[in-house]
Amino acid sequence: MPEDIAVLFAPAPFPWWIAGGYAIEHFVGRPFRSHGDIDILVLQRDSAHVRSFLRQWDCWAADPPGHLRRWSETESLPKTVNDVWCRGERQGPWRFQLMFDHSNGESWRSRRNPLVTRPISAMAAGGDPPFLAVEVQLFYKAKTPRQKDEFDFGACLPLLRALQRDWLRQSIVTAYGTLHPWLTALDMLQRRASYLDAQRLL
Repeated sequence: MPEDIAVLFAPAPFPWWIAGGYAIEHFVGRPFRSHGDIDILVLQRDSAHVRSFLRQWDCWAADPPGHLRRWSETESLPKTVNDVWCRGERQGPWRFQLMFDHSNGESWRSRRNPLVTRPISAMAAGGDPPFLAVEVQLFYKAKTPRQKDEFDFGACLPLLRALQRDWLRQSIVTAYGTLHPWLTALDMLQRRASYLDAQRLL
C-alpha cells in the first residue's frame, strides 16, 4: 500500500515517486479499481544508492527479454534493465516494483524518447508521499494501452488541467506519433474548453 511505501522510502537519499495505478487513483481522488502491485519510479543514475538503501531486501532484475535474476548488493544495474521486483524475504510475496528511467542533469528524460523531458523537481503531483504527476503516468500508459490503461485515461481526462493536457499531448506526439487514439479525446476536450472560455467573454 502507498502508506507502507511512504514509511519505507521516507529516508531515501534519492528522488522517488509512487507510480502506476496508485498515482492515477491519487489524482482522481478515490479508488476505482483493484491494483495488482505497487510501482515506484526511480532514476537509473541512482541505482547504486537504491540497492544500498534496499540492502535488506531481496531484489530481482527483469533482464530483457524477460529473464528474472537476483540483483546482488554489489552489482551495478545494467542500463538495459528498467524493472526490478522486490520482496522482504526469499520465497516471500513481491512487495513492489522499481521502474528505472533516465535523466540528464536536473531533467528526467523518457527512455522511450529522449526528447520527452521534464524537470525532476516537477515530476511529483505535490504533497507527501510523492505521487508521480498524472500526465507523466498517462504518458507511460499511452505506449500500448491495455484495458486498464484506457479505463485510467478515461477517469483522468475530464480532470486534467490545460497545462497537463498540453504536456501529455505533445509528449504522446513526440514519442508515439500523431495517430495515437488518445489525441482525439484530448483535442476534443481542448476545443470544448476553448469554446467555454470564449462564451465567458461574451
